[in-house]
Amino acid sequence: MKIFTSVESGHVHEVVTSSKEGGASLNILSGLVAGNFSAFWLGLVIVSLMSIAYLFSASSTAMADLMLAPAVFAFGLVAFGFLGMGPVTIAVDSYGPVTDNAQSVFELSVIEGIPNIKQELKRDFGLDVRFDEAKALLEENDGAGNTFKATAKPVLIGTAVVGATTMIFSTIMALTAGLTQNLDKLSVLHAPFLLGLVTGGAVIYWFTGASTQAVTTGAYRAVEFIKANIKLEGVEKASVADSKKVVEICTQYAQKGMFNIFLTVFFITLAFAFVESYFFIGYLISIAIVGLYQAVFMANAGGAWDNAKKIVETTMKMKNTPLHAATVVGDTVGDPFKDTSSVALNPIIKFTTLFGLLAVELAVSLTASQGTGVAHTLAAVFLAVALFFVYRSFYGMRIGGALD
Repeated sequence: MKIFTSVESGHVHEVVTSSKEGGASLNILSGLVAGNFSAFWLGLVIVSLMSIAYLFSASSTAMADLMLAPAVFAFGLVAFGFLGMGPVTIAVDSYGPVTDNAQSVFELSVIEGIPNIKQELKRDFGLDVRFDEAKALLEENDGAGNTFKATAKPVLIGTAVVGATTMIFSTIMALTAGLTQNLDKLSVLHAPFLLGLVTGGAVIYWFTGASTQAVTTGAYRAVEFIKANIKLEGVEKASVADSKKVVEICTQYAQKGMFNIFLTVFFITLAFAFVESYFFIGYLISIAIVGLYQAVFMANAGGAWDNAKKIVETTMKMKNTPLHAATVVGDTVGDPFKDTSSVALNPIIKFTTLFGLLAVELAVSLTASQGTGVAHTLAAVFLAVALFFVYRSFYGMRIGGALD
């Protein structure tokens, strides 16, 4: 992913170049291009890894004798390989926030504005400080941290998707009595299965929209409070009380968004499991595939926008210029892309497939004992509850909406 998000990346330099003449609009378009290309190439990489695993399983007669679907077992080993990178992924993903916060702490300290601070540090600690050089090093390190974060995100989403493959197969095994019954329903010729494939993509786009809406409204309310209560001009610090209020506002909207999204995912999973089992299988497959590409696209587009701004600040030394303003707009768009919607798709996919296995077993047993009428009634009730929270996640969270 360094190819698409690092400060040396041709895609990131393209974002900067387009911003010189086209401003924020072309900056955003170039970032979208980088994200789309990254999703294409990473998709091919994951397909290649799974294809290699499949070829090994197909060439082994011993595996075919031991299990019904050796290819799925091979896909599970690919997921295990992703998970085996866990310590490295955690370390790489943690590096980014550390460098980001280090730069923020330096800036918020306003140490440069303290009178005679250099002489004081020299007298008391024997340090010859160079604040300009320190600031430049911190900003360059932040750029490296952005690349590290962008590298870790596709690995995390890859574990969710490849792991979801094995979980979906477990559900299929349960529904088909060990691949002995109803195999014809695992086909696009079976209408519920095809409808499930279409529905899964819709839910992914609802989720990315709802999570971004929470960020948008929370950011608006925070800026509204800052403009009304905090002086942005001069070197005077904001009061602790005002700073806490800004944090409170952001936390409030994050929690509102989380509440709506979780309950929607919970009830919509139950609803679709009770509609029809093979509809639900198609839904799970679609959630995993569409979620993969959406997450990678958003993560790397956001990383490209972030490091485009970093190039303008550190390499080109053009802060407080129209070019810098254009890249700041792109970075602002990229933050909910890479730090909210994309990373949150990882637990969404995992929860849906894991909880879905339990939900569909419950639905099958209830249908067998009570009939399809009860199951479909419950599905309608669960769907109504889910749609209520879908409504809240969009229309209730809008700026000036009911929850405000």
